[in-house]
Amino acid sequence: MLLGIDVGSVAIKVVLMDAGHKVLEHYYKRIKGRPLQMVRDILADVLGRHDRGDIAAVCTTGAGGRLVAELLNGVFVNEVIAQYMGAMSFDKGVRTVIDIGGEDSKLILIEEDEASGGTVVSDFAMNTVCAAGTGSFLDQQATRLGVSIEDEFAELALKSETPPRIAGRCSVFAKTDMIHLQQEGTPVYDIVAGLCYAMARNFRSNVIKGAAINPLVSFQGGVAENRAMVKALAEVLDLSDDELLVHKFHSVSGAIGACLHYLSLKELPARYFEGLDKIDEFLGKPASDDGYLPRLSLKDVVLPPDDDQKPADVKAGKPLKVYIGIDVGSISTNVVAIDENAKLLSKRYLMTAGRPIDAVATGLSEVKSELPPNVIVGGVGTTGSGRYMTGELAGADVVRNEITAQATAAAFIDSSVDTIFEIGGQDSKFIGLENGAVVDFEMNKVCAAGTGSFLEEQAEKLDINIKKEFAKEAFASENPVKLGERCTVFMESSV
Repeated sequence: MLLGIDVGSVAIKVVLMDAGHKVLEHYYKRIKGRPLQMVRDILADVLGRHDRGDIAAVCTTGAGGRLVAELLNGVFVNEVIAQYMGAMSFDKGVRTVIDIGGEDSKLILIEEDEASGGTVVSDFAMNTVCAAGTGSFLDQQATRLGVSIEDEFAELALKSETPPRIAGRCSVFAKTDMIHLQQEGTPVYDIVAGLCYAMARNFRSNVIKGAAINPLVSFQGGVAENRAMVKALAEVLDLSDDELLVHKFHSVSGAIGACLHYLSLKELPARYFEGLDKIDEFLGKPASDDGYLPRLSLKDVVLPPDDDQKPADVKAGKPLKVYIGIDVGSISTNVVAIDENAKLLSKRYLMTAGRPIDAVATGLSEVKSELPPNVIVGGVGTTGSGRYMTGELAGADVVRNEITAQATAAAFIDSSVDTIFEIGGQDSKFIGLENGAVVDFEMNKVCAAGTGSFLEEQAEKLDINIKKEFAKEAFASENPVKLGERCTVFMESSV
């Protein structure tokens, strides 16, 4: 018998195959942050029914396959080859493989090889360091909606007749669209269907990138279990039912392919399964100090005297001329009132919550309540991603982009400032100044890593209040751990 193990970012897939290529047993288990322990538990279960000596070899693949191969004296097989071999074992007519897992998505193009009379991989493509277009994208949105990804998601999505358009580029940007749709009363089944189509479009634009998709197409990976996702992918790629194959063992295809690749080798390497001792030894080792970072400190940081700067006192009397500033962002809306000397009279920081007009109205109303009745508005300025719409509604005198607004404020507050770092809910910026003028700037691209939503997402997962507890817990850490600097979904796996 052969043991095939596919160690993915989100799930472990294991198959036990006989000499005739028949799958005797198969397993698909979520890692939940414990990949090696999960492999050990599955193999212990297998060895409870089969003798170790009956297993001729262990074949591994996937993101964590190399380490498992070392610990089990196995043979590691590249993921692309494993998925290709797995697909061809179910239908020799397959010419395109689409594999979408928890954090990886692949496109494998296959063509006939005249020399051998068989087929070969002619080209392949994979997603970048972003989880948009992967299973974790759907997982995170399902959790946010309170919908079970295994039991309810596909069933709900298939009820939709008019799926709304949702951003599929980033899990956090999709959240903004979802909040807006929920505020409008869009049914949950329409939202989850919209997510499936968003993910399919993302795969087409970011992985396929204009490559020719020739049928028969084999859809593999854990996401292929989602029938709504199968429907969305077929429609987006314009494939008929008989052009898209979802075979019986689609979720463990990589593990099957690893075994078949091993059997296809002209000289089989002598790699005998030695049992679980090396995994137990590895799991028993203490964590390496290399995984820690220096403690957080504010010793070199200049903070204002009071974390919550109090607005200037406002007294009733002669007419007071004020100027209103409105910053409408993807996550928050800020409204301020200043006097002719640029003293802050009132301020509000509100969550946009997908309803910018309501947030601005609330902010203006609350700011007004703190000002005397004899106020004269001398001017209104707007900025942020919603600056044009808000400027039209508020009758703004000036509408400025965020770079200009941030630079103008910083230079006014301290003329010696030459560098600005501004981090908001979904945008982060670097601005370089010389004598108060912008000479350089950079913004984040369509990814929320390095923004406020990045921290907010993780705080929600850890059940920590982002406003009251997050900083306190962070400063209490003596050994901050390295978690990477990429996508919020990838960060979840590191956590």
